Amino acid sequence: MNLGFYIIMAAQFFSSLADNALLVAAIAMRMQSHEPSGLTPYLKFFFVLSYVILAPYVGAIADRLPKGQVLLISNTVKIAGCVVMLFGVNPLAAYALVGLGAAAYSPAKYGILTEYLPPTKLVLANGWIEGLTVASIILGTVLGGVLINHTVAEHLLAFDLPLVDTGVDTAPEAALCVITLVYAVAALFNLYVPLTGAPIKHLHGSPLATLKDFYRCNLRLWRDKLGQISLAVTTLFWGVGATLQFIVIEWSHAALGFDLSKAALLQGVVALGIAAGAIAASVRIPLHHSVRVIPMGIAMGVVVMAMVVVRNVWVAVPLMVLIGALAGFFVVPMNALLQHRGHNLMGAGRSIAVQNFNENLSILAIIALYSVLLGQGLSIYGVIVLFGLFVAGTMTLVLLWYLRNRRLNRRKIDRLLSFARSEDYHHHHRFRSEH
Repeated sequence: MNLGFYIIMAAQFFSSLADNALLVAAIAMRMQSHEPSGLTPYLKFFFVLSYVILAPYVGAIADRLPKGQVLLISNTVKIAGCVVMLFGVNPLAAYALVGLGAAAYSPAKYGILTEYLPPTKLVLANGWIEGLTVASIILGTVLGGVLINHTVAEHLLAFDLPLVDTGVDTAPEAALCVITLVYAVAALFNLYVPLTGAPIKHLHGSPLATLKDFYRCNLRLWRDKLGQISLAVTTLFWGVGATLQFIVIEWSHAALGFDLSKAALLQGVVALGIAAGAIAASVRIPLHHSVRVIPMGIAMGVVVMAMVVVRNVWVAVPLMVLIGALAGFFVVPMNALLQHRGHNLMGAGRSIAVQNFNENLSILAIIALYSVLLGQGLSIYGVIVLFGLFVAGTMTLVLLWYLRNRRLNRRKIDRLLSFARSEDYHHHHRFRSEH
């Protein structure tokens, strides 16, 4: 990997770090205003909702402009959301604005990889992104918690600009100032993101035409014999992963007697397992062998059900690591395959937007189902068993779906996988001739 790749990774890391720290600060802002605590989960809801609603348009934007420019614009929108929250705008509305920036950021950050790197390095690149994303989630949450700590806040509030009344008087406000600076660091890296030389796509200017184009892209990816498999896996994974966060909190309270702070640490253990699995997959699984990791998803569902018999923290920690590692190992290669197929079918930006739409719709749906099950009085242990059976069952269906596709379209699928392996040479030849 060259310097340009690491600049892209640095920009992604600091932007995601600020996103996760901002969530903690936004929760603190809501607590400070004494608003009903039941509204706090809607911070995440409105953040994710932007991905679903704006998917047809952010993908088109990402393909109309250089990806580095889109990253800079999107990061600026995030800064705006952070600043308006600092100036007293309702955290729900302000964090929704940050979600808008994040929704636009995602197609560009993944799309630039398919333009900048050869296909054979996409799994490795995705391993980097997933590993750094997990690190940013853990460190961002820690950063947010540290910044709103009373002792740290006192030191931050002690800084004053001469002759200027900043109006920053509380711990959450001081935290927002620091988080804005983290976004500024991400923006600085965005300025140096390299140009890929990929041609800019001229798409429809009409919002309705863009919506129709997104619908066609969605159909095209779901009808592709490899695209539909990788899209099904990643869609299920992100819905399952988001729900698993809530399950771990509820289960650790019931089975281990943990409070929220300790449960959050256990979530961090799962995240470390995902990072380890992602790194292992990036090293061991080439792009043309991506579909071979689907059984890992089945294994993850089976292992999740073991949570119902665990009552000891020394057993719980390695179990959480194992669950995370299985998840990271199977999602990274499938994510890379999906990017590769989407890039060749319709362009990087629009394909990532289609992916975001399906994945975040899955998050909303599976979390809603989880809430309904608990609302009906089902115990967390019953939910875990149903959850594990759902994961193992759906991944088994996806595997059978792929085997059926391969049986009916063996030559076509082999040709597509062979193309993923051989395109590396053509990518380098094309890149050198253009530069």
